[in-house]
Amino acid sequence: MELEKEINQKKFRNDAHKLGVNIIFTFNWLNAFNSLMLKPYKITSQQFNVLRILRGQQPNPASIKLIRERMLDKMSDASRIVEKLRVKGFIERKTCIDDRRACEVIITEKGMALLQNIDDHSDDFDSLFSPLNSSEIKQINLLLDKLRG
Repeated sequence: MELEKEINQKKFRNDAHKLGVNIIFTFNWLNAFNSLMLKPYKITSQQFNVLRILRGQQPNPASIKLIRERMLDKMSDASRIVEKLRVKGFIERKTCIDDRRACEVIITEKGMALLQNIDDHSDDFDSLFSPLNSSEIKQINLLLDKLRG
């Protein structure tokens, strides 16, 4: 559906303004779907992101700094998210031997099992992009990368 109809706005200052609003609107649309998809697992999209980062680090632990650098949402409080995941048993957090001020974070088997369950439903998320062909998907990825410089 056209953005104008979705948000009931007839006019934008220019195409660049419309593009900015369209990207924000689309982000929120994707984020809402992602949150709904993760709801049965009782985790947030930020927690899911941290678990995926840790899975990618395996078998090596990750520091909070590394997690923060790799997170999609740079405004998230990585330490708080890590603690919530630790309480749920999805990760382990240990004091670093080399630097007692730092900690090492590693995903647990329970965390890996959770990610596998979520991965089993990844086609649901991918289906959001079914109106686009593979060439269009590649082009949008290219253009978004170009936009961010």
